[in-house]
Amino acid sequence: MTPSPESQPRAIEGREELAAIRLQLLAATRYKLAIYLPALPADVLSRPAELAELRRIATSGRGAEIRLVLGDPAAALRSGHRLIDLAQRVPSTLQIRMPVEDDASTIRNSRAWLLNDSLGYLFLPDAERLAGRAALSDGPGLAPLLLQFDQLWGRAVPATSLQPLGL
Repeated sequence: MTPSPESQPRAIEGREELAAIRLQLLAATRYKLAIYLPALPADVLSRPAELAELRRIATSGRGAEIRLVLGDPAAALRSGHRLIDLAQRVPSTLQIRMPVEDDASTIRNSRAWLLNDSLGYLFLPDAERLAGRAALSDGPGLAPLLLQFDQLWGRAVPATSLQPLGL
């Protein structure tokens, strides 16, 4: 049996192609999403369609969980990134952590990925190059990325500077 085209990783390059695959992966997500970013550029996860999908995932039910490890959450807050606003509205399902000091040097200027619960992923070996690989359904390709993410998530600390002040 020949694998489906969605299960085959394919090369992704350029801002528009990355945005298109991000949206496809978000739309295919049922309840769980894991994202690892050294920084949160203004054009990543901030388009209306992306935010609508993130909101849908965050409010999809009891199993909803969006985990984001972000290298510099304070910069995203200062820039007024729209994802931070959403995270403050649904903090129980959209959680943001930052790497501990030992991991901070490895996350800066490094890889980035987005992993969903339908075996899809986007992986950038160098987040600043805007080139990588993606698949909509590739369990063997997703597994090592998810393992690395879970390890990093376990060591990361909550980004308390992003929590709303309950005034």
